[in-house]
Amino acid sequence: MKLLDYLESFKKQTILVVGDTMVDKFIWGKVARISPEAPVPVVEVTKETETLGGAGNVASNITALGGKAVIVSAIGEDNTGRSMIDMLKEKGINTDHLVFDIHRPTIVKTRIIATNQQVVRVDREIKGVFSHSTEAKIIKNIEELIPKAGGVIISDYAKGVVSQKVLKKTISLSRKYKIPVTVDPKVENFKMYKGVTAMTPNTKEAIEGMNAKNIVTEQDIENLGKKILKMLKSDSVLITRGEMGMTLVQQNNKVTTIPTRAKEVYDVTGAGDTVISTMTLALAAKADLASAAEIANFAAGIVVGKLGTAVTNQEELKKTINEFYKK
Repeated sequence: MKLLDYLESFKKQTILVVGDTMVDKFIWGKVARISPEAPVPVVEVTKETETLGGAGNVASNITALGGKAVIVSAIGEDNTGRSMIDMLKEKGINTDHLVFDIHRPTIVKTRIIATNQQVVRVDREIKGVFSHSTEAKIIKNIEELIPKAGGVIISDYAKGVVSQKVLKKTISLSRKYKIPVTVDPKVENFKMYKGVTAMTPNTKEAIEGMNAKNIVTEQDIENLGKKILKMLKSDSVLITRGEMGMTLVQQNNKVTTIPTRAKEVYDVTGAGDTVISTMTLALAAKADLASAAEIANFAAGIVVGKLGTAVTNQEELKKTINEFYKK
């Protein structure tokens, strides 16, 4: 089967991930009383865990699927940054091209969870464009790595790594070397992603990015995708729609609707990272856009059936595709 042939080629692919990295920290505990100091719960901590977030989770998805991932991002010279590097290395992700910025902390999002309920989230970050010297180092690393990559993912969380200069350079070099470049968009930067191979907004991002109104029917979604394609002059737009599946819009108004393959949905956290990682690996393996989107859809169907920010692997993906087509 052709889809499985593409999967086999994942292990030969190196994907460059450019974007905002962060650490997702979880403080787990239980609540037995309310604080005498203020009407808030007192959380008695039982454990603390850390995972990769943002572009780090995208890179983690790539290595879980058998590909090689190289990450270009900017982090602080701090304990969180060192912890992130350790986590990236544990996943087999190349960290040689991370740029250190002494003026900004490594982004960490801390969630305090009591009895499986999120009580509060604390974000430690400074947003905005990085200094000229940091931006120049990021661009230099991109220029060095793109000729060796099979595909490029721009993972934009609007924290500062994906500046206008970084974006233009990444897209133009990807085009020059004829390698697929995909973007997981941020609404604020929606109109900057001109000329990409594929953009993968969810329905909410697509609507807000285009300031669209009254998007209700299947036809509305298709028309929205066509407008995005026209504005960005890109090869395709893949709108991810949760339980409604995905809508792929390509040049010449070609529209492909892909029903969801999820059997059960427990948690959609990180599903967008899985979609763009899988799709880009498939494109690097020379899959056409529709086949790449179909494989990404199967992968997303697996991860939403797991709790937390999850990934899938080759074995699970092969098994799921085989079982579906044997029906």
